[in-house]
Amino acid sequence: LNMGKNNYDKVPNRDDCNGLTNEYRQLEGSDNNQANDGIYNSLEGSTPGTLVQQHQRTISVDDAIELLGMGKCQLQILTAAGLCFAADAMQILMLSFLSKILELEWKLTKDETALITSMLFVGAIFGTLILGPLADRKGRRPVFILGTSLISFFGISVGFVANYSVLLVAMFMVGFGVGGLTVPFDILAEFLPAESRGKNLLFINYFWSLGVLFVVLIAYFTLGNEQQGGDWRIFVQLCAVPCILSLVLGLKVVPESPRWLCTQGRCDEALDIIRNAADLNGLHSESLFPKCVQLMDEEEEESNFMELFSSRWGTITLKLWVTWAAFAFAYYGTIMLTTEIFDSTEGNKGGTGGYNFDYSAIFVSSSSELIGITLVIFTVDSCGRIPLQVGSYFMAGICVCAFCILASNGAQRNVLVALGFAARIFEMAGSIVTWVSTAEILTTEVRTTGHSAANAVAKVSAIFAPFLVESNVSLYYKGIGMLIIHLIAMLFVSQLPETKGSHMGRHRDPEEA
Repeated sequence: LNMGKNNYDKVPNRDDCNGLTNEYRQLEGSDNNQANDGIYNSLEGSTPGTLVQQHQRTISVDDAIELLGMGKCQLQILTAAGLCFAADAMQILMLSFLSKILELEWKLTKDETALITSMLFVGAIFGTLILGPLADRKGRRPVFILGTSLISFFGISVGFVANYSVLLVAMFMVGFGVGGLTVPFDILAEFLPAESRGKNLLFINYFWSLGVLFVVLIAYFTLGNEQQGGDWRIFVQLCAVPCILSLVLGLKVVPESPRWLCTQGRCDEALDIIRNAADLNGLHSESLFPKCVQLMDEEEEESNFMELFSSRWGTITLKLWVTWAAFAFAYYGTIMLTTEIFDSTEGNKGGTGGYNFDYSAIFVSSSSELIGITLVIFTVDSCGRIPLQVGSYFMAGICVCAFCILASNGAQRNVLVALGFAARIFEMAGSIVTWVSTAEILTTEVRTTGHSAANAVAKVSAIFAPFLVESNVSLYYKGIGMLIIHLIAMLFVSQLPETKGSHMGRHRDPEEA
């Protein structure tokens, strides 16, 4: 079961409970033929209620999750949450292609083109501020289903829009659903044992990077270049497929979070879910969690947005928000710069009026994210969350700055591909550790509210990224600006508390950070 002695000591010994379980079955009228006279003698003068009370054992939800280990239950949740991440990534990169095509087809201005992408982030701001607190009040699973439903429906609808105004409304609603995608991440985090949480939360990012690569492949086969007459409507509809699959999986295999249920006083429901998870993981739930076991109630705290500004969380909230704002601008800005530079290198800015994306260069630079994820998986539990973020944001800033400056000076394509490749490695490494660290810092009662609020701040910051990247500002100054943003992220993340090896929300007091 991969459980340590400390965890084992906290739960009932199997021998302690087996006798009780058999005795209880006898009192219920069970046809258990293994009963003997000793059982009946021990039951003299007892009732089922008093017997259970005498043998009742209480364990925390943390200990129960540790006993589950990793298995089929967590893998199912990982797949459903991962497809949500893929959907988010695909919407962002999809817009970097779509905005350039519609700028030509619909004769849009630069500001109108930038507003298409920004509208997704505006919707995400409202989504995070509404769906995050809603998940703390009403449960993780309902909000998971709501968010994926919105992305699926309006993502498909984008392929049928006939004018610019309707497109903006559709993108806003897609963004609103995207704003709830911190919830599936938090569900997964709350189902993982502490020892393996860091690595397994990082595995979800493989879905993000594969989603990015999937977009490039779809674009290649459905868009081509302007002379081939590609179909952007089919392109955007195919980009909604992963979220539809996530919705189906969410309805079928994703349970409610036992941690959240315990904060609501619904520990019996939480224990039923944990027992089902144990069975899915190939464990014997009746032996691991017999009838004499009950889960400990977790203290229910008032969950609202203003709690993030309390004396307990105010300082940590500020540091998280600045970190998220900086890394979001940096990450999304880098994605858009990659498309911008590898479109302009073919001479399309010279007045031809067409588009001719360098798909191979975009694909290579995007695939580097897989290396970034793998690098972090093998170092996050040894190096720690904070050192990895500091180093990643610093290196990403240097690479992006050099990427832009050399592109402005007409550097060779191979040099630019290498710099874009390196920039995306460190960009991905820093951002995914920030996601993990944030979920671990916050406690159950404020986790989705705080995580979603940080994500909302990130989306506010990301709104401005298209106006820098797609503006007429020279690449040289774009590179300098991106370096400054990365240094800000590095400064504030260095002041966050380390959570390596800790239980969820268990670290030194945020006020000490």
